Amino acid sequence: MSKVAKSFIYRGCLNPVTIAGRTSVDIWASAKLELVDKFCYLGDMLSVDGDADAAAEARIRIGWNKFRQLVPLLTNKDVSLIMRGRLYSICVRSSMLHGSETWPVRKENVVALHQAEMRMVRLMCGTKLKDRFPSRELRERLGIDDIALVLQQNRLHWYGHVLRKEDNDWVKKCMEYEVEGPRPRGRPNRTWREVVKEDCQARKMNKEDAMDRSKWRKMINDVR
Repeated sequence: MSKVAKSFIYRGCLNPVTIAGRTSVDIWASAKLELVDKFCYLGDMLSVDGDADAAAEARIRIGWNKFRQLVPLLTNKDVSLIMRGRLYSICVRSSMLHGSETWPVRKENVVALHQAEMRMVRLMCGTKLKDRFPSRELRERLGIDDIALVLQQNRLHWYGHVLRKEDNDWVKKCMEYEVEGPRPRGRPNRTWREVVKEDCQARKMNKEDAMDRSKWRKMINDVR
């Protein structure tokens, strides 16, 4: 089972269930699973609340570790800005967005990723915050897109991939699964499906478009 598929089950479909006063739960074959608030699965953090806060924080830390390892190259004036941007996208940004296809992101998560990236961008460009250079201009120097846009594109690519699966595929069934039972009081947490629905509405995309892989890819990459 792939990491993205496993994460998709936890975040996209199944709501967490709190079992008061218990530290473990019995499963088949006389085995027990420890009940925890969050755990790491192949580098992606899954939490009992079903949100992306822990995942985003963990990936930002990992992104900074990767950036520090590559500082001699990413800030080297003998290396062109475009080359630094490519190296950053391949090695640093990819680690920051690992598993993000299934994140039910909130505005706060996107802002945190954006702030972390812009600190790295300013270091690569040799500028400071007080220089007041627009973020868009600095990203253009490096030839990179806004991390919020890349996050959305990754999410839509995965959504289209799932939609094209057979109806009896278990991953697709999980996406369409509705959890029965009463909802807790208060406003429910933002779900992955709600995030994807907003993405599609913003880009005027629908499920039928996903059946044509080339058309879907073109619509995702069409930045307006």
